[in-house]
Amino acid sequence: MGTPDFAVPVLHALHHEGHHLALVVTQPDRPKGRGKKPASPAVKVAALRLGLPVIQPESIKDPGLVDAFAELKPDVMVVVAYGQILPKAILDIPGLCAVNIHASLLPKYRGPAPIQWAVINGEKETGVCTMKMAPGLDTGDILMCKITQIDGNETSSLLHDRLSEMGAEVLIQTLEKLASGNIKPMPQDSTKATYAPMLKKEDGRVLWSKSARELHNFIRGISPWPGAFTFHGANRLKIVAAEPFAGSPSEPFGTIIQSFPDELKISTGDGILSIIEIQGPSGKRLAIRDFLRGYRLSPGDRLE
Repeated sequence: MGTPDFAVPVLHALHHEGHHLALVVTQPDRPKGRGKKPASPAVKVAALRLGLPVIQPESIKDPGLVDAFAELKPDVMVVVAYGQILPKAILDIPGLCAVNIHASLLPKYRGPAPIQWAVINGEKETGVCTMKMAPGLDTGDILMCKITQIDGNETSSLLHDRLSEMGAEVLIQTLEKLASGNIKPMPQDSTKATYAPMLKKEDGRVLWSKSARELHNFIRGISPWPGAFTFHGANRLKIVAAEPFAGSPSEPFGTIIQSFPDELKISTGDGILSIIEIQGPSGKRLAIRDFLRGYRLSPGDRLE
């Protein structure tokens, strides 16, 4: 069971290792893009290319699915970013267990956006865990975890791709240990749990009162979606990349400060943020030098 790009490496790994995939379950096709034409989930596309059977129930709580899944007599149910909460009646079907892959070092960052929030919060490391699924949200006993360092300039998009491949590796190792009985589930310490809520489009607005370091992490964490944005008057500017710059500005936060003509430096609540790449009203992502050739920003202007 899986839906987005993050789940595709797991599907490929299962197929490559020769596991018998009785069924692939994914979300229904949804309207996408400006034309709002129905688009298939990444997992469906990958599964059909592999010649695997696919179903797309509108609700996983459809009573008929319990009987349909039970008839397959699965040893294991693998769930990766499926997008619906599974009822206990379905979790109880596999002979061994239902295994979920989560992109954090549980119990930290339970919830739908663990990768983004780890970067936003400036974490130095993260990882992937497999767990024995329970009815709660990411509360099941941990089976295996693997740790990786987060580079100081890594975006959530790049980290997403690394963790998706890592998740596939950890899952295969988990299945081997489950088959041999050589694994001991470890209960999570819920007193150390944190939550990573889904990000909304409006969450991308830059709060210049934060420090330059916090904003650097924020911009990395919400790249590419929802993307960091600010306003210069009525114009919406999307900040694609930036970095902290040494200095203690006297200007109010959000103010463009004096710098070289091909630079854009903004005062923050603590320090200076230097904009590296930006997208303006034209809709094109540009290096700041190229952007400033066609868009006027002057020292003393405020971004909000």
